[in-house]
Amino acid sequence: MGGPRPGVSGGATRSSSSASKRTLSSDRSSRKRPKALRGISDLRRFFYRNTEPVYFISATPFNLLGMDEWVRGFMFINAIDCFDGEHPNVFVPPAIEHEPWTSIEDINNYLLAHPAVKELVKERGPGGKAVFLMFDEKTEALCDDLGLEVCFPSAELRNAVDDKVETTRIADRAGVKSVPNVLARVDSFKSLRALTKDLGDDLVIQTAYGDSGHTTFFVSNEADFERHADDITEAPEVKVMKRIRCRGAALEACVTKRGTIVGPLMTELVGFKELTPYKGGWCGNEVFARAFSGEIRERARDAAMKFGDALKELGYRGYFEVDFLLDLDSDEVYLGECNPRITGASSMTNLASFAHADAPLFLFHLIDWMDINYHFDVDKLNKRWANPDNIDSWSQLVIKHTDDAVQRIVAAAPSGIWEMNADGSISHVRMQTHRRTVQREDRAFFLRISGAGDYFYEGADLGILVSPGRFMDDDFQLTDRARAWIKGIKSHYVGEPAADTEHTAILAEDHSFKLL
Repeated sequence: MGGPRPGVSGGATRSSSSASKRTLSSDRSSRKRPKALRGISDLRRFFYRNTEPVYFISATPFNLLGMDEWVRGFMFINAIDCFDGEHPNVFVPPAIEHEPWTSIEDINNYLLAHPAVKELVKERGPGGKAVFLMFDEKTEALCDDLGLEVCFPSAELRNAVDDKVETTRIADRAGVKSVPNVLARVDSFKSLRALTKDLGDDLVIQTAYGDSGHTTFFVSNEADFERHADDITEAPEVKVMKRIRCRGAALEACVTKRGTIVGPLMTELVGFKELTPYKGGWCGNEVFARAFSGEIRERARDAAMKFGDALKELGYRGYFEVDFLLDLDSDEVYLGECNPRITGASSMTNLASFAHADAPLFLFHLIDWMDINYHFDVDKLNKRWANPDNIDSWSQLVIKHTDDAVQRIVAAAPSGIWEMNADGSISHVRMQTHRRTVQREDRAFFLRISGAGDYFYEGADLGILVSPGRFMDDDFQLTDRARAWIKGIKSHYVGEPAADTEHTAILAEDHSFKLL
C-alpha cells in the first residue's frame, strides 16, 4: 500500500476536551447562520465561526494538513499517528483487530466502525460533515449510521469518473484533447498491433483503475507485452496511447454552483529512483509559476474549466484534479487522467500564497455542503489565481523505501521542521504541524508516515518533505539540494532484520493501494 501497516503503532490521540465538544454543540444550536455569503471575507468569517463538526477521515492527515486552522471544528481521524500525539486536532483510535486492509476504503471503514470513533462523534454532538480521500458504498452507509453527511458526490459517480477510459470519453465530449489513443479490449499482442496501426510501435497502455505507475505499461514489442499480459488481457477495456515525449503537470479545481474554480498548474515529479521504485510513479510536485509558459498555463486552465463543466453535467460537484501531459515536440497540452477527489497535491494547492490571500480551494468545495447561499465572482477569482505574481514557489517530495528488503523500523525521522547543515546533514529543529513556519530553503517540513514498529518494504511511504523553492532544475531533474534532503531523511531511519514470520506476513500483504 505504499506505507506502514496502519494501526501497528500509536495509541489513541484525542485532542479536544469534553468541555470543548459541548461548547461546539451548544454554539451550533444558538448561533444563526448568515442569510448569504457575499465575497471572500464572508466565506472566511463563516468558517472561522463554524459550529458544525467537520472530519477528514483517512490513513493520515497529509492531504488536508493545515485545514483545521481555517475551519473551526475541523478534526482529523486517522489510522497512523504522524505526530506522536502532539497534533491538537488529530484523533488516532487505539489499534484493534481487523481484516487485512487492501484499500484506503478499508482503512476508512475500519475507522468509522471503531468504537472510539463512534464515541468521539457522539460526544461532539449530532450532525457533522465527513470528507475522505477515498470511500465506497460501505463508507456511505457507516456515515449514515453515525449521522454524518459525506461531502462528496456519491461513490458510484466518483468511481465512474475515476475510470481512465471513461475520463477520456468525458474529455472527448468536452472538447479537451487526449494523447492519440484507442479505447478497446486487448486479448493478445496481435490484436494490440491490429488496433494501433496509426499510433506507432511505442505504446503506453493503461487499465481503468490504478495509481502511481502500478497500472501503466510501456510496450514497444511482444516481450514488453508479455511481461504485463495478464493485467492487460484481463481488463474489459484499456486505453492504448501513442507514446510521446512529455512532461507531467497537475492542476486542482473545484466545481461549484457559481462555476469552476481553478488552482495553479504544478509540475509533477515522476519515477525518480531515489524516491520511488515504480517507473512512472508519482513522487512529488512543484508549485512554480514559470515552469510553463503563460500560453501553456492558460490552455491547461481552459481545459480544466471545460472538463469541470462536463463533470457538472454529470451531476458532479466539488474538488477534482486533472493530470496533464505536455508534449515536448508539439507543445500540445493533453489531458492525462482525472482524480475526482482530494489528492496528494492538495496540500500544495491549499497552502499556497494565493490561498492564504483569499481562501483555500477546499473551502469552496466545503461551502457547497453547508446549506447556505453564497455569491462569489468566480471569473475574478480565477484571474487573480492565474497571476504568476500571486503564486509562490514550493516543492514536495514523497519519499518511499526503494529497496526490496523487508526490515522492522527501530528509529524514524519525526514530523516537524528540519534544517540542513553546512555539511549536508540534517537535524530536527522542532515539532510543527505543517509547513507554515518554513521560510527558507535550508529548512523543510517533514510529515512522517512510517515510524518505529512499522516495516521497510519496497514502496513503503517513509514520509513527505516540503520546502520553499524548487526540487527540480530547468531540465526537470532532481537538484543536488533535493538529493541531499532525501539522503538526510533516510539517514534518520534505522531498521533491523525482520523475523521470518514478519517477513512472510509483510510480503503476503497487498501494498499496492493508494495511501496518500
